[in-house]
Amino acid sequence: MQGKIVKGIAGFYYVDTPQGRVYECRAKGIFRNQNIKPLVGDDVLIDVIDEEKATGNVISVLTRKNQLLRPPVANVDQALVLFAIVKPDPSYNLLDRFLIMMGQQNLPVVICFNKQDIATKEEQKSLLDAYEKCGYRVMFISVTDNLGITEIEDVLRGKTTVIAGPSGVGKSSLINLLHPKAQMETGELSRKIDRGKNTTRHSELFCVDRIEGERRTYIMDTPGFTSLYLKDVTLDHLRDFYPEFTPFEPECRFSGCSHITEPDCGVIRALEQNKIARVRYENYRILYEELKNQKPVYGKKEKS
Repeated sequence: MQGKIVKGIAGFYYVDTPQGRVYECRAKGIFRNQNIKPLVGDDVLIDVIDEEKATGNVISVLTRKNQLLRPPVANVDQALVLFAIVKPDPSYNLLDRFLIMMGQQNLPVVICFNKQDIATKEEQKSLLDAYEKCGYRVMFISVTDNLGITEIEDVLRGKTTVIAGPSGVGKSSLINLLHPKAQMETGELSRKIDRGKNTTRHSELFCVDRIEGERRTYIMDTPGFTSLYLKDVTLDHLRDFYPEFTPFEPECRFSGCSHITEPDCGVIRALEQNKIARVRYENYRILYEELKNQKPVYGKKEKS
């Protein structure tokens, strides 16, 4: 029987099948011998051991379309990056780091801003102007007032989507709204630091709808982040993650222009003409300096 791993805890894998039944499975020992670790999101084949108790064994992991490292999940179609418009105010720098991280993994991104009900039109327009020019789809919603949720459901339909963003912006509340059976814990926003408490403890896919003859819709919450360290991004390639620069780069005097201090830079000229969002360019400068001053680390292994 074929299914999809929707959760993995303590050596058990919970496999969702087309019939809507979830089987608790162990992975066969052959995976350890082959150094294969099943991931949430994997399409797998299982042998059913006990139909009444819904238990079985994972006997094969089918070919993965892709694999994300953070969060560890396979076969993802897109990312929904969720920030609040206000309370807390969005960190543009953190948002750009999210976009770069998703771009490194060639994952399409939809940017979604929550708390539309308490934001001004000017605040929304500022965000729209900054990020639509980058080629991203930008959406505004209010989980509290159920605004824009139908549009979100249309974006998610038939796809596996990771929902990412900092704590306190309403990720768990959105998932509870899309799929009430998820019953995810929603942390209260900390009044002292105006930041949310991270309430996501493990990776889990939730099946939002199951329409016969169509692909199922899965969503996944991810841990909230307050900072992101850029990994495997070089100075020469940072500009590749700012697609709004591309149309103006042929106007640069120098090939490989960094768009920082060079004379006759097409990107800086476009910035001065308001063709590029200043907040995006300033984030680019900050990240450029961060990478420029980054000290190499030798002989340090990452924790698995």
